[in-house]
Parts: sequence; structure tokens; C-alpha cells
Amino acid sequence: MRYELTQDLLTGNQLIDSEHRQLFDAINALMDACAQGAGRTKINETVQFLNSYVSKHFRDEEQLQLQSKYPGYNAHHTFHEGYKRELAEAVGAWATAGDARGGGAASAETVFTPFARCRANGGVHHARNTVRLL
Repeated sequence: MRYELTQDLLTGNQLIDSEHRQLFDAINALMDACAQGAGRTKINETVQFLNSYVSKHFRDEEQLQLQSKYPGYNAHHTFHEGYKRELAEAVGAWATAGDARGGGAASAETVFTPFARCRANGGVHHARNTVRLL
């Protein structure tokens, strides 16, 4: 299953839309690599991308919210902080599993569990709400 940045998820803000597109592209590239049996070589790159992406994207999004005096900023910030914690835990589990396997990477599912859960439990809703606030 490929992730798509559909019209209903576009915010109209070039920066945010570009960042969302980068996220979907990175996840799709990893899933493609996994389907071709090359996921272990792509996962390190994707984990590094995710760590930097989450920090930058959430900072950019929150800055726009503060500038526009978005009334739901606190709840949105709380959502972001929870996601960052969950991602850090998943990356830690991935690293631990990799060490246990003699340095090999754990599965993509280990790292992307927060993303998948986020998508299933409100990530797309979160993105749609971002559309409304920008």
C-alpha cells in the first residue's frame, strides 16, 4: 500500500505541503525497498530522515500556528510531543533489535509502527486539521 498526498490533505502552504510530500516519498521508498528485498539497506537512511523530519516539520507547523494565533495550538503541540516520544521509542526498539541480530536492522514495521498507528488513529485526521488551520 502506497501513501499518497491527496488533494484533501494539501494545506495550500508550500512549505508544509512540501514537507508532507517528503514524508510520504520517504515511506514509500522504504516500502518499495522492502518489497524488493532491500529494506535493510534503506532503513538506516529512512530512520535518519524521520528523526530530522519530525523535528523540523513539527517546528515549522507550530511556528505557523503561533503566527496565526491558532486556538488549537496546545492540543496540536501535545499531539506532536506524543508522536516524537513514540517515534523515539520505536527507533530505540529498532536499534536494540538490530544489536541483538549482530548489527542488522529490525523490520521496517518496527520503525514505522508510530507512523502507521498515527495514520490509523488520527494522523490523516491530524493532517486534515492542519489544512484547516493554515
